[in-house]
Amino acid sequence: MDRIRLGYVSALAIGAGTAAFFAWWWLSKNKKPKLPKTWRKVGELSDIFVFPVKSLGCVKENAIECTKLGLKLGWLRDRTLMVIDLDGNFVTGRQKPRMVQITPSIAGSVLTLAAPGMMTVSVDLSNIGKTFRAAVWGQPVPAADCGEEIARWLSRFLLQEDTGLRLVYYPLDQPSRDVRTVNLGFPLMENVDSGAYPDATAYTLMNEASIAELNTRIEDSVTPLQFRPNFVVKGAEPLEEDTWDWIKIGSVVFRNVKPCTRCIFTTISPETGTKHPKTEPLKTLRNYRLVDDPVYRKFTKDSPVMGVHLGLKGPNGIVRLGDPVYIGLDDNHDNKKLISPP
Repeated sequence: MDRIRLGYVSALAIGAGTAAFFAWWWLSKNKKPKLPKTWRKVGELSDIFVFPVKSLGCVKENAIECTKLGLKLGWLRDRTLMVIDLDGNFVTGRQKPRMVQITPSIAGSVLTLAAPGMMTVSVDLSNIGKTFRAAVWGQPVPAADCGEEIARWLSRFLLQEDTGLRLVYYPLDQPSRDVRTVNLGFPLMENVDSGAYPDATAYTLMNEASIAELNTRIEDSVTPLQFRPNFVVKGAEPLEEDTWDWIKIGSVVFRNVKPCTRCIFTTISPETGTKHPKTEPLKTLRNYRLVDDPVYRKFTKDSPVMGVHLGLKGPNGIVRLGDPVYIGLDDNHDNKKLISPP
């Protein structure tokens, strides 16, 4: 797809797609969910990213199970570990950009962390401390402490101190949080979609073409990994994910429940752990990806949107690289554009 076509498709998507997306949400508020009977292929699954520890590096997989709590392959689960401070509050790459340079790996039940200039450190997740309460965005979440050795390792790498940070593990097999207040305006959000420690939901999806279109607007190109998604789709048109409702990857069914609002984390290089000097791509995204609809702008405020949050709406299932990605069609087999509500 050449630059001219990208720009043309993007202009159409920006002008109409976002309005259609939010209008659909508005009309769906009191509508009983109905699984589509007809599906249309829009692309293929090109990447699967698992982030075992919130804000740390990723593990790439070729195939993995989708569960209500998120992606799972044995003891490898998405965002079921996180770093906290000594007050129990979560710590992310927004405050400590070097977190993205820590590479996790899991063998059996043993988590190992590696980072530049550090010896590796390991902890057996099957043998960790008692459960207590930590906090994600002020919401209490169950957590089990992973011990002194890994706490000291994290503190030394991120704080250059012997203490100050701890690593905790999510001890349950199901979500336990309510929808955050900032997301209550999105009628398709449900408590069951909240996952373990992610900001909003257990699943996020990016469209390769939307990133390619963004790269025509910025000097230093970015990759989907800069947005830390679970799924990356290739073959779709730029920004058309805005208007997707039901989504099926292989045989696993999801629903688009909310757009991904973007923050300063997008400016951190996954390779170097440093922020972009011109706050890109966030600065450019704010030029064309802010929500205009006043109803939803109260919740998204000045955060641009890119990518979508998903909720698992069927049974658990396996997704694999190369799986076809489908969207559900309405009864007329046509995705109609809707007018934004007043």
